[in-house]
Amino acid sequence: MIDVQLADRVKNLPPYLFAAIDKMKDESLAKGVDLINLSIGDPDVPTPKHIVEAMQAAVTRAEHHQYPSYEGMPAYRAAVADWYKVRFHVTVDPKSEVLSLIGSKEGIGHVPLAFVNPGDVVLVPSPGYPVYPVGTLFAGGEVHLMPLLEENSYLPNFRAIPADVLKRAKLMFLNYPNNPTSAGAPKSFYEEAIVLAKKHNIIICHDAAYSEVYFDGEKPMSFLEVEGAMDVGIEFHSLSKTYNMTGWRIGFAVGNANVLAGLGKIKSNLDSGVFQAIQEASIAALKTDDAVLADLRNIFQERRDVMYEGLVSLGLKVQKPKATFYLWAKVPQEYSSSSFVSHLLNNAGVLGTPGVGFGAPGEGYIRFALTKPTERIKEAVDRIKKIL
Repeated sequence: MIDVQLADRVKNLPPYLFAAIDKMKDESLAKGVDLINLSIGDPDVPTPKHIVEAMQAAVTRAEHHQYPSYEGMPAYRAAVADWYKVRFHVTVDPKSEVLSLIGSKEGIGHVPLAFVNPGDVVLVPSPGYPVYPVGTLFAGGEVHLMPLLEENSYLPNFRAIPADVLKRAKLMFLNYPNNPTSAGAPKSFYEEAIVLAKKHNIIICHDAAYSEVYFDGEKPMSFLEVEGAMDVGIEFHSLSKTYNMTGWRIGFAVGNANVLAGLGKIKSNLDSGVFQAIQEASIAALKTDDAVLADLRNIFQERRDVMYEGLVSLGLKVQKPKATFYLWAKVPQEYSSSSFVSHLLNNAGVLGTPGVGFGAPGEGYIRFALTKPTERIKEAVDRIKKIL
């Protein structure tokens, strides 16, 4: 047997948060626990029927069985541009300002490879999606964490970033509506970010995966709606959360043509694009009547209300989210994030995600995902009540 040694870039990676959560889930299920898993943002509601039917028709077409284009089918990119125009009143050129992705995670993970050299800095929100720092580390970059604190409405304080860090910064990730905190961002915040980016020549990568999972009729805005945004960055979207298509693995990036060209160059060397039948079905998804999406949002809003009211009744401090399907709750003082997750799992059969897993500023919090039916969420609250 040869001595298999991992590359340093892999050795030095922290364990992937959701892989660790999966292990905890599997161990509980193996013990016969009736587990209520509120840890992963994977919607339980099926993909809408008309999208599935579009896929069934598309997969029979022989032309879709060959290699797809790297950038995405022209018809798919045109559908994305049309969706942006209708939803955000933003006009983009589908030929140069839209790029297909194998889910937004893939694009987020690859974009540092296009622009970051060893020694360059990437500004990363924390707590945040683990792929932001991991993609940076794969590119040999240095991660500078921007703490998202409750007292700042979970917005990074740009004035706290040291001057020498800003000089070396190449890229900045932002994410609103935010995972895991469910916070939103006002237009003034994006304006401040654009000014900073122009001053220090920083590319902004805005992860907007949850822009369509909103409540009480309060639609989140697009970063690209703000004047100057197209000059400095791009926005990532996923069909996963909007249309309950997590397993389909398709998304897109929209924005600055030069940034997309750089990301596209990485992708053309590392992947072969998205199966065209999935792109065809995604065109149908992007044309979905908003009444269908409103029904999906109403399901999550009902769950939000049940979970929020339940947690508040237990004395937990939690902000009522206006978007995403997550609740970000303070754990009781006698627990850490991880020990509280273990306590709920071992004594109530309820699995959440420790806030610290999203970064050190997440210590003291737990994230619950609204990805189980309302009755199971009610049951989860009842179980937690019995052990607190």
